Amino acid sequence: MFDFDAGKLIVIGIVALIAIPSKDLPRVLRQVGQLIGRVRRMAAEFQGQFMEAMREAELADVQKDLKSEVDSAFAAVKTDIAFDPLTEAREQIVGAIEAPATPAPATPPQAADGPAADRPAEGPSQ
Repeated sequence: MFDFDAGKLIVIGIVALIAIPSKDLPRVLRQVGQLIGRVRRMAAEFQGQFMEAMREAELADVQKDLKSEVDSAFAAVKTDIAFDPLTEAREQIVGAIEAPATPAPATPPQAADGPAADRPAEGPSQ
């Protein structure tokens, strides 16, 4: 921020020792320390808020991308023939109930036309 290196800090310290009387020096150093602490806390808070905003922006982008992918997938599914097992089962049950019943034959077919007619009738043999 201010780009202070060790040489500049030494020069500032020497000027402070010359300019500030020795009895006020502890009070001034304490105030400078408190000021530096406040600046560091503000910088950390700003950095935290900035990082939170970046995460929210990234999350919003991810949500937007995911939403577009889900929407396109749903659109693709709606255009395809969808399989709905409940609807198919309902249609089959209703069709079976409402279908006209086929009448059963009134009498079973006669057995006279079958293989027994080819045999000679049994009677008294001579």
